[in-house]
Amino acid sequence: MADNPILADAPLVAEADDWSDIDSGLGSSIVLSMNSIAESIRKHREENGRTYHKFKEENRDRSTWLHLCPAGKENKLHRVLDAGTGTGIWAIDFGKILITIDRWKLYDLSRAADEHPECEVLGIDLSPMQPSFLPPNLVFQLDDLEEPWRFNFKFDFIYTRMMTGAFSDWPKYFNQAFENLNPGGYIELADCTYPFVADDLSLSKDSALTKWCQLMMDGCAAMGRPIDSAVRYKAQLEEAGFTDVVELKYKWPLNRWPKDKKAKELGMWTYENMYGGILGFSLAIFTRVLGWTREDTELFIAEVQKEVRDHKIHSYAPIYVVYGKKPE
Repeated sequence: MADNPILADAPLVAEADDWSDIDSGLGSSIVLSMNSIAESIRKHREENGRTYHKFKEENRDRSTWLHLCPAGKENKLHRVLDAGTGTGIWAIDFGKILITIDRWKLYDLSRAADEHPECEVLGIDLSPMQPSFLPPNLVFQLDDLEEPWRFNFKFDFIYTRMMTGAFSDWPKYFNQAFENLNPGGYIELADCTYPFVADDLSLSKDSALTKWCQLMMDGCAAMGRPIDSAVRYKAQLEEAGFTDVVELKYKWPLNRWPKDKKAKELGMWTYENMYGGILGFSLAIFTRVLGWTREDTELFIAEVQKEVRDHKIHSYAPIYVVYGKKPE
């Protein structure tokens, strides 16, 4: 990803699509985007009388990865913790096939299953949204990782993604992760940070999207759960005792505005993820913390959604991937 200015930290402004073959109105590009999304998600495969989604199968070599750090390359992995596992997709993929995608290049480590047959994966979350049909080396557990960790074993790799706002005390989390890692073990975090930005003048400071980002930051900060936490991960990991700490910065476009094919597709998925969920994760902050009414919130979010889908606005979400190693 480092050779692509929209995907890696770079001073250049990524080239935007001129959309010369598509109507410049808001609707046309989104219809194409939604059709592409629908086609890929709705494809299924039949196996043993069951129907399975092909989403992960088709996109594993495109816009997703399992981890970027060297975990599993230097030492065998015996136990892995997926902290904040959510739907459990990452834990299932990791425990099942053990592949690593480094940047945009796919490394097929099919032999890793033979190299790490003893690897156990533990996925922890506050919500019971994980499936029950699991690989034998995967366990899901309901728990609160803000409380003291009481595991009777240690891990070789701890993975955390998109958890900004989930912890009120990140240094405490990193200290507990350090204590619960074996020497030589790794921790990796992948997170979005706010505010969303653009490298040109297409996103003004008075835009609804800019205002929304600031309001969300203000509300989460008032709750003691800031959503710009990723910018401090590197320093906090080092303070906790981790070494060889690496920080990678990426730019995920909010819609299909980039001309680059891979960046455009990434923007399509980012848009699908954000557009449908923005009202849901705004309501609590706006009504409980900021004092807005539901009606005013819905009207404002409609304006934000309008800008999110506007390919004339070259906005992106800053993404941080940070990892470090517990000394041998």
